[in-house]
Amino acid sequence: MKFPTPLIPATLIRRYKRFLADCLLPDGQEIIAHCPNPGSMMGLAEPGMRVWLEPNNDPRRKLNYGWRLVDHENGHFTGVDTAVPNRAMRTALEAQEITELAEYETVRPEVKYGENSRIDFLLTQHGLPDCYVEIKSVTLMRQPGLAEFPDSVTKRGTKHLGELTNMVQQGHRAVMLYLVQRTDCQSFQLAADIDPAYARAFASAQTAGVERLIYTTRISPEEITITSPMPAV
Repeated sequence: MKFPTPLIPATLIRRYKRFLADCLLPDGQEIIAHCPNPGSMMGLAEPGMRVWLEPNNDPRRKLNYGWRLVDHENGHFTGVDTAVPNRAMRTALEAQEITELAEYETVRPEVKYGENSRIDFLLTQHGLPDCYVEIKSVTLMRQPGLAEFPDSVTKRGTKHLGELTNMVQQGHRAVMLYLVQRTDCQSFQLAADIDPAYARAFASAQTAGVERLIYTTRISPEEITITSPMPAV
């Protein structure tokens, strides 16, 4: 997925009110950028970090910049936009690039299901069980090379695991897909110390037949693309 507008570098001054970030542009101008991530962003919002912003001239938007990447300045990046995984995954699913799901030709996003929920993607194919796919963006790294989810308590995520379990019990296929939006990780695990309830819900869902997929990304200021599976530990 290519960024529609070329990104520009900046320095993070501070992130506040979850969705706002003060940033310093290379020309010395201080601006306010939209932060498209409601999570804790643990380790990704420290003052002085190098970031990449997407400018826009859309009069419908309140802010002229959107925060897209953290540049770790060692050749690695983290994508902070939680909407990117769904856009990138839709492209990959429609192109049948996700090996475990490549048999499905019809991809429908944001389909209502369960108890007042929406599944990220419903995949259908004649002769196959419907497949419900939930996507989670992974950006937390507390140990070198180890990606973790979640970075804060997620009651919504726990609810989603229950909904996926219900789909399996109804004879469908259900997949929890973790997309690691950082390039400096080689393995994945659940952050059970951060959200024990989510970890328990995942274990229960997996026992019931919910599948887990973990995929990595290639990230640059030009694009984010889905690459290959990542092992869990």
